[in-house]
Amino acid sequence: QVQLVESGGGLVQAGGSLRLSCAASGSTFTLYVMGWYRQAPGKQRELVATLDSITSGTNYADFVKGRFTISRDNAKNTMYLQMNSLKPEDTAVYYCNLRGSRRSDDYWGQGTQVTVSS
Repeated sequence: QVQLVESGGGLVQAGGSLRLSCAASGSTFTLYVMGWYRQAPGKQRELVATLDSITSGTNYADFVKGRFTISRDNAKNTMYLQMNSLKPEDTAVYYCNLRGSRRSDDYWGQGTQVTVSS
């Protein structure tokens, strides 16, 4: 069993910054891709950013390019989402996700609330 715990969310003003963390614990598995998703009220969950564990390649949704950065610290079993120049439309619950070599290795955190005031 793998458990993911997000932290770092909160209330910030437009233009501000936050860094979200996702700490993993429990069973080990071969990690392929890590990512951050978000879901705003009344909206579907959407991809924010991914980081390939093997190649270190990154992908970002168009609406966060140039503002958000995904990264990891292997020694700490933690990944991060640095969010700069936040906008009110970034308000959502943010979830971390880890996917491994097996279809069953697909894990989600409980989410952390990010609220950006205007």
